[in-house]
Amino acid sequence: MTSNTQTKLKIEKIKQSKLPQVDLSNLVFGKVFTDHMFLLDYVDGTWQTPRIMPYQALPYEPSAKVFHYGQAVFEGMKAYKDKDGNVFLFRPEENFERINRSAARLGMPEIPKEYFMEGLTTLVSMDSDWIPTGDGESLYLRPVYIATENAVAASPSTSYRLMIMASPAQKYYSGEVKVKIEDKYSRSCDGGVGFAKAAGNYAAQFYPTEKAKAEGFLQIIWTDSKEHKYVEEAGTMNMFFRIGDKLLTAPTSERILPGITRKSILQLAEDNGIDFEVRPVEVAEIIDAAKNGNLKEIFGAGTAATILPIIGVKYKDYYTDLPEVKNSYADRLKKMLMDIQYNKVNDPYGWRVKVK
Repeated sequence: MTSNTQTKLKIEKIKQSKLPQVDLSNLVFGKVFTDHMFLLDYVDGTWQTPRIMPYQALPYEPSAKVFHYGQAVFEGMKAYKDKDGNVFLFRPEENFERINRSAARLGMPEIPKEYFMEGLTTLVSMDSDWIPTGDGESLYLRPVYIATENAVAASPSTSYRLMIMASPAQKYYSGEVKVKIEDKYSRSCDGGVGFAKAAGNYAAQFYPTEKAKAEGFLQIIWTDSKEHKYVEEAGTMNMFFRIGDKLLTAPTSERILPGITRKSILQLAEDNGIDFEVRPVEVAEIIDAAKNGNLKEIFGAGTAATILPIIGVKYKDYYTDLPEVKNSYADRLKKMLMDIQYNKVNDPYGWRVKVK
């Protein structure tokens, strides 16, 4: 679904920045937001009034359809600052394409590329002083796209709003991370919206994830909804398993989010001689490898986490710690990826986009 565009970007700057009151060296992920945000509305079949304005609360009526039928999708992106103060986005067109794939699955109009990219880059440029410097630090960007029509009829909305907000970020996870392989609950199913960044996907996983946290596990590795036989992804990450010297990851599907970090890791693995396979991976294969000493690594990959090594995994009544591996695939791939993101090496792929 496409539509016309009419107006140009309008900018309203904050009168006084909040930055002097913020300690960028002591941040809780996603709690602090920059001075500005980007808004774009879809009304009467037209995208209109793109604007950047001071970050603030927005009024919505209780009848707004997003509250009733869940037409809401989002993205996770980052901007990085190198040692010379230059600012870069990482593969932003991939995020743009994915938010539109997610929107299409929920019956929402396609966002115009020119507005998305102009709003995103202008926001990052205006609030670039908020980007902390140093490895693992970034400006987390959250585009969120919601239904705004005031009506409770069960039908697609006729009006929508895209918002982009920004939050200075340090590491998403701190400390050691253990995971539990799920054998009862599911986050998605065939024919559903698991491949989309739909808000409801995350709401559906909160209850089982909180149960796992009570047992000492920070994340769940989800399994297929039919048999709980195959590992899929975790709540905020795609998953990789190293058995012997081979790296394994599940193929993307209607149930699995096509992660941009995942896609980048596979390219780096291919170009740097790391043997890998993208195929269905059985839970039994992972547990058998753990029991016979061939399970060398498990790590997650996502925008927020980047690459996160897992130190322990549980399945039903079986638990094992992962071995400490020198020159691990996780460490090697993370360094290669971050060196590109932070402009430390040449970028042969064109992934890094400079923000002026």
